[in-house]
Amino acid sequence: MFPTPQRLYRGYIFDLDGTVYLGDTLLPSAGETIAALRARGSRTVFVSNNPTHTRLEYAARLTRLGLPTPVEDILSSAVVMVDFLSQRMPGARLFVVGERPLCDELSAAGFHLLDDWRGVEAVIASFDRTFTYRKLQVAFDAIRRGARFFATNPDRYCPVPGEPGGLPGGEPDCAAIIAALEACTNTRVEAVVGKPSQYMIDAALRLARLPPQDCLMIGDRLETDVAMGLNAGMSAALTLTGATPASALAASSIQPTYVLHKLGDLISSL
Repeated sequence: MFPTPQRLYRGYIFDLDGTVYLGDTLLPSAGETIAALRARGSRTVFVSNNPTHTRLEYAARLTRLGLPTPVEDILSSAVVMVDFLSQRMPGARLFVVGERPLCDELSAAGFHLLDDWRGVEAVIASFDRTFTYRKLQVAFDAIRRGARFFATNPDRYCPVPGEPGGLPGGEPDCAAIIAALEACTNTRVEAVVGKPSQYMIDAALRLARLPPQDCLMIGDRLETDVAMGLNAGMSAALTLTGATPASALAASSIQPTYVLHKLGDLISSL
């Protein structure tokens, strides 16, 4: 029998893909559970490693799905990357192996995005469904000539709806891009800013405006969501609605505080 929460937390930090929704559909009990937590006075915020959507797009999707959410309650790895670089390399010249929303966030923050290796000060690896050999070549050339190497998130794949009756859906994520660049340049990525990094922990706690002991982190991945919560001093709940099956728990060194078959388990005993 998996443990489920027996108390109400002041703050709930939710992952999105595979936790609150899959594709453009809320997962079972997600909507009513989050609405019930809000009605009880708990703060709910949303943290995603996926940089292929803007905060405005995330807020609009949640609102469209029946969970009205202000953009200020959303945090993504793209936002954390902007903050990370702004503190260390303000206005730097970048080559981004990533999609348009991340590029737009970086451009809006005053970074110069280049299309060639010449002058590149840092290469940013990200979840990129537009990845091409040319992007690999430019990043390769820039890193070999001294550019720094950062990444948005460590996820191996992003959960998406699968074919009915077939394998669960998924798209290769940023870990594949990192691996390609590390392999050809023989250079390790210098920092990965998304979950479970300290950069994301600090940003999430600032967003929640609560101490970690008053927060519960909920997500579908042991190595990112649950690890981030535990590393931050929060309780952490694994939901079995996304990337991690129950069978993976026994083999993992990362053990959540709670395990949820669905988000409704957050309130079933309250």
